[in-house]
Amino acid sequence: MYEYFSRPFGLVTFVLCTLCLLPYRVSGGEESRKDVRTSILAGTWYPGTQDALSKSVHGYLSKARVHSLDGTLKAIIVPHAGHRYSGGVAAYAYRLLQGSRFTRVVLIGPSHRVAFRGVSVNLQSAYNTPLGMVPVDQETGRKLLDTGPNIRWLRKAHAREHSLEIQLPFLQTVLHDFQIVPIVMGEQDIKTCSDLADTLIQVLDNSQDTLLLASTDLSHFHNYNQAKDLDLKFIEHVQRFNPEGLLKDLLSGKCEACGAGPVITTLLIARKLGADHAVILKYANSGDVTGDHSRVVGYMSAALLTGK
Repeated sequence: MYEYFSRPFGLVTFVLCTLCLLPYRVSGGEESRKDVRTSILAGTWYPGTQDALSKSVHGYLSKARVHSLDGTLKAIIVPHAGHRYSGGVAAYAYRLLQGSRFTRVVLIGPSHRVAFRGVSVNLQSAYNTPLGMVPVDQETGRKLLDTGPNIRWLRKAHAREHSLEIQLPFLQTVLHDFQIVPIVMGEQDIKTCSDLADTLIQVLDNSQDTLLLASTDLSHFHNYNQAKDLDLKFIEHVQRFNPEGLLKDLLSGKCEACGAGPVITTLLIARKLGADHAVILKYANSGDVTGDHSRVVGYMSAALLTGK
């Protein structure tokens, strides 16, 4: 069902997600190398020095007031705009991780810049930010390549993609001694989501030390009130743990999200891992930060948990 990617979740979101796709074909079969992905966001999307970045992230975390939640945390959904715009929202999810024992984080985001079929998992050895190196779980990445349909390593899909890197300074601040599995979705149709969910379930084997992370922003460039209407529909489906209803409303344009595929995939995985409820931690849009309500982008953080 390729139409989920080719049919817009809403015309504006479709245009936004496709304008920056590079017009070339990428091919699979690239061998893993012992190399590090350097930061593309330091100094622009977040502060470029260790001290400034650490201070900034701790500042967002200190302002996020999160009550204790019932159940075991399986996944979070977080935005991926620059920290100035969405860091305050993302911090609500990352506060939940302080003191946790997750040693592996599976990050799933959309491809904004490279058009390709299927899914790409990054096999570079680590990601670098001003806070240091984040090692990649290459063993799990290779298992995904060997197990799942339409999963490959396309270096170009990760080279300039911001949706995963933007999460790392928060993860580096709240977790210790962890590895990441960076996954970028080139297609977001329901078959790709279902196949990726099934593959991750098989490879992860219900590991208790693994956190799932879906990276997405919500509606793009509507006025403040229109954005809230669209975003609240998206939030309603997440709160009801309803990926099927979310898919239906995305296809009909009743809500928008550039990372809808990662969210649906994460909902499917979390449900199979026993998660049975979602908690919306925070919602805001860029207008709440800038004061410009004419063209805003929506942000949400949420937690998926098992047992109450």
